[in-house]
Amino acid sequence: MLKINQDGLNNLWPVRSNDSHKGSYGRILIVAGNDQYGGAGILSSSAAVYAGGGLVTLATDKTNFTAVRSTLAEVMLLDFLDFDALKAALKKSTGVVIGPGLGTNATSLKILKFVLDHVQPQTPLVIDGSAIDLIATHQIQVDHPQTIFTPHQMEWQRLSGIKIVDQNPSLNQRAVDRLKAMVVLKHYETEIYAPHTDFRQIMAGNPGMATGGSGDALTGVIIALVNQVDSLALGVTLGTFLHSYTADQIYQKEAVVLPHRLIRRLPFTLKQLQKNKLL
Repeated sequence: MLKINQDGLNNLWPVRSNDSHKGSYGRILIVAGNDQYGGAGILSSSAAVYAGGGLVTLATDKTNFTAVRSTLAEVMLLDFLDFDALKAALKKSTGVVIGPGLGTNATSLKILKFVLDHVQPQTPLVIDGSAIDLIATHQIQVDHPQTIFTPHQMEWQRLSGIKIVDQNPSLNQRAVDRLKAMVVLKHYETEIYAPHTDFRQIMAGNPGMATGGSGDALTGVIIALVNQVDSLALGVTLGTFLHSYTADQIYQKEAVVLPHRLIRRLPFTLKQLQKNKLL
């Protein structure tokens, strides 16, 4: 086990070069938010923007368009049922998220299968929430080589078959080895697993994060950081730590860490971490 804290990540945070442009920081596609859970898509895409994603597109139910436009002008939109547009976006994307608030009905399953069929082999793919449940329920084999699952403990139980009470690093690692994918297992001091590698434990996080939308925000942070460094494992580690560490700064003064407040603080926290400064 490798414990991840601020000191261990010094000098690893991405810093923008003077001659960079928006395309330097990724073309991110987030497929999230049905007509009932549109907020999940807003939180995930907002987090990707605030964590430094260069160009962020949200593919969501059309009923969410007005809410997104009034909330976050920086995000581009497309209808997640427009499969021609979705295919074109997947072809250009350098990072994809699918699952937050997607739902688990037949339409959701169709969207998931389409994304899995058309995401480019080299593109990092974060699978969260509803998409994890669909994969577990329908026993879908995910062969994408750049996959990152981000389950909470119940979703991990469904995906791995390990009951929550039995989840431990040894059994978790065996399941990850079978999945052949990275897994960010969300709980207090979140654990990051990769196939046949020692797991990492994030030494940050607090009970104020136990509120709806925290995981949706995490997906956006992870995919944004993955698009700013050269290593998938490093991007996942930086993104997961940034999310929990930012929450810790808020929790010092506030009892509940609301995801939209965490998201808005991300640029400030990231700048301080880049400078190796304690907050």
